[in-house]
Amino acid sequence: MALMRLNKFLAHAGVCSRREADRWIAEGRVSVNGEVVQELGQKIDASRDKVVAGGRLVRGEEERPVFILLNKPAGRIVSVKDQFGRPTVLELLPHLPVRVYPVGRLDLDTEGALLLTNDGDTALRLTHPRYGVGKVYQVRVEGEPADADLDKVRKGIFLEGRKTAPARVQVLRRGHRHSILRVEIHEGRKREIRKLFEAVGYPVSGLVRIEFAGLTLEGLKPGQWRYLKIAEILRLRKLVGR
Repeated sequence: MALMRLNKFLAHAGVCSRREADRWIAEGRVSVNGEVVQELGQKIDASRDKVVAGGRLVRGEEERPVFILLNKPAGRIVSVKDQFGRPTVLELLPHLPVRVYPVGRLDLDTEGALLLTNDGDTALRLTHPRYGVGKVYQVRVEGEPADADLDKVRKGIFLEGRKTAPARVQVLRRGHRHSILRVEIHEGRKREIRKLFEAVGYPVSGLVRIEFAGLTLEGLKPGQWRYLKIAEILRLRKLVGR
């Protein structure tokens, strides 16, 4: 069997992304056939070599790619574990045949579309700014936003010294107490939607991601999930050049 770079092997096995694999290797957390490896260019025979990463034996063959779309309910942490014992999204997915990891993040109180996978390479690309993967939110803001303020969000505003990318904003419902908006962005800064509207004077009181990379919540109630179809997986990979 052809040799494979160790970081690629770990990413394909769903252990972590290639970038994270390089860090694990540099930190001495990966061994091959009982010997710690710290050379980033190390290659292995995936059919014969025994690889242990973070104390866990990694299968000597590539695992079947698994992609899951979850409708994340509010009140759950997007993490494998939480040091404070708060409920996590992984607890909604018991008894899976493989270990999966969240693609990106949603805040504790944010609901909606969350992708999880064991395909570390595709996960990294889906969250990388280079690929500009689209994310669509239904946003409830306090008050009735003025058109001039919405135009600021559409064109981009400075947050923490850096201008945001243009956003698409559609008003779904206006009201004196609160309004409902549809917002599409193509970057993934931390708490970006909340910061955008707070900056123009309309705090967010409700946030649901209704679409991620073209995947919608159709048929999924909060807490429900489904496996992606092969055609959906291929489309995602094509979207990010894989």
